[in-house]
Amino acid sequence: MTQWRNDRIGSALRGENPTVLARLPGGFAVIGDVQWLPGYCVLLTDDPSVGRLTDLRRPDRLAYLESMERLGEAVERACAELDPAFRRINLEILGNTDPYLHAHIWPRYEWEPPRLVGMPVWLYPPDTWRDPATALGPQHDELRAAIARHLKST
Repeated sequence: MTQWRNDRIGSALRGENPTVLARLPGGFAVIGDVQWLPGYCVLLTDDPSVGRLTDLRRPDRLAYLESMERLGEAVERACAELDPAFRRINLEILGNTDPYLHAHIWPRYEWEPPRLVGMPVWLYPPDTWRDPATALGPQHDELRAAIARHLKST
């Protein structure tokens, strides 16, 4: 594991996090380390001491939520443009594992297994999250560029 994964926010602030797509008013838009649902992204807070949405002052909270919506729209547009089986996006702020505020943007597709397509992504088998075949890599460059392009236009 590379060092930036141990300090995702700090590495983004230092310009060392290779998953960063853009800096938004509410934080960093990053593409996910795993892409078994192509286009999966995360909005990271830019302050590692912020653990939950309610830790932010109202103007900062609204900026974070607007940034989450912008990233969601960019993912939606990029995925719809690249895969006709794209259905929708799911937006989630959970905070159950990582101690810092972050929001998941999950694209959902018609080709997903029928028993999972309408369910939360967290019900996918644990091996899915570690499958090297779907790890972020150069094969995702077109998708990454499309999301970044749509982020600039939202």
